[in-house]
Amino acid sequence: MADDMVDRRDVRIAVWRHGTLLDQQPGLGEVRPLLDQDDALVWVDLVDPSPSALSALADDLGLPAQAVEDALSAGERSKVTRYAESSFLVVYALVPPVVKSPPDEVEPALNITRVSAFVLRRVLITVRTPAFDVDAVVQRWADSPELLRDGVGALVHGLLDVVVDRHLDAAQQLDDVVESLEDGLFDEAGPGQHMQRRTYQVRRNLVDLRRIAVPMRDVVGALIRRLQDTHPSAELAAAFDDLYDHAVHAQEWTDSLRDMLATIFETNLSLADARLNTVMKKLTGWAAIIAVPTAITGFFGQNVEYPGVNTWAAFAVSAVMIVTAAAVLFAMFKRRGWL
Repeated sequence: MADDMVDRRDVRIAVWRHGTLLDQQPGLGEVRPLLDQDDALVWVDLVDPSPSALSALADDLGLPAQAVEDALSAGERSKVTRYAESSFLVVYALVPPVVKSPPDEVEPALNITRVSAFVLRRVLITVRTPAFDVDAVVQRWADSPELLRDGVGALVHGLLDVVVDRHLDAAQQLDDVVESLEDGLFDEAGPGQHMQRRTYQVRRNLVDLRRIAVPMRDVVGALIRRLQDTHPSAELAAAFDDLYDHAVHAQEWTDSLRDMLATIFETNLSLADARLNTVMKKLTGWAAIIAVPTAITGFFGQNVEYPGVNTWAAFAVSAVMIVTAAAVLFAMFKRRGWL
């Protein structure tokens, strides 16, 4: 039996009857009889199960072999697969908290984790890593006990609602960072190398976020179509419509951020060209001012007597003046980013 192959510390089971959570947690071997009880709603949570353990549970509950293989294989894309007696879905969530870095630090990479789920008539089975915040999902179910009377669709809604909310939180964080990057573009000192590294990291984070957030629209849409076959209550249908709206919002937000980042790159290049032109104007002006007297004295070979002429002391003084002037100019140009 599956009970003998799964560590109880890695299994969490909850049962609701008529929307009320029962205090007693059954074993995996007691889940199968609950499938035919219309007043029971079961959630089975597996944390990094072994292939043998998941296969044993699949044999016990009649889960599709292809879905079990997808739940264990890495690299599966976000999707919903419909079978005769069940559905299988894969989504990607962000690990909270979404930490905001100080303005002078490079943004951390997004921490992404996968969540797979088997959806049966009265049972939801989740397969996840320890990083996923399942307590937030449980709290979401506890906040909407009236939806649980509608069956397993309410459990699926609570799970995906947390996932989509994490996507929106990450989009909000990236939006704040993009705004700070826009403000830094017009700094008088100009964007430095640190800002370029930060912009690149934000761009990578946005690519990762779009890869997991954009497919959620199709996932939720497919679940809504499947839910319509079960004639859900008006409350559950409205909850899924709201979830779909949030998924669309996350997709549109990431698309907007992508356009904003592209604009930042283009504006940065334009401003760099403008600053280069300003520097060239200044250098050209000073070069012209210095070139005129240099040309006149050089043309006439002007050379006058001065104190210490033809002495080592005068040579030392002139050498020090040349080196000092060159060092001062180098420091000025370096500070302004011209060198």
